[in-house]
Amino acid sequence: LDPFLSMQHTISAGLSETEVSAMKFLCRDKIRKRKLEAVQSGLDLCTILMELQLITRDDVGFLKKLLQHIERGDLLALVVHFEEGRPHANDDQPDVHERPGAVICDNVGREWKKLMRELGMPEVKLDRIEADHRNNLYEQLVQALRQWQTWKGKDAKVADLIEALRGCNLNLVADRVEE
Repeated sequence: LDPFLSMQHTISAGLSETEVSAMKFLCRDKIRKRKLEAVQSGLDLCTILMELQLITRDDVGFLKKLLQHIERGDLLALVVHFEEGRPHANDDQPDVHERPGAVICDNVGREWKKLMRELGMPEVKLDRIEADHRNNLYEQLVQALRQWQTWKGKDAKVADLIEALRGCNLNLVADRVEE
């Protein structure tokens, strides 16, 4: 997979509607109004920015400025990693949809915030995830696990998930993950 496009996709997937709107606002002097109105997602915005050569494989400075303005240091770090020629933090990590993540997503339910707090996730990230995926408990947990995995990078270990599950008295889920 192309690292440049992969980075854009990861960033786009991590943006809330509010953040995409903020980025659109910041681009209002660079992109025609009609085109900007058509933007529905971070991927749409990235596509237009690429078409206009505002972001390229060799120059992601404008993307970095946008992410700084909306205060998404986690996503900014992905761009910096790309610039330095390093893979994403989770390129060599198993996706949360693989076995441990799937077991957790299928069995944790409403206790997801408790689990993520046990893993040390900042409350502000939990609130953002909850706001972005209202009425979809499963997706809240999937996104929370992805955020945790990105945040921890190479230090994201299944053993930490199991320990956190046990810390939340979710021993049955922890046992299933260990299987």
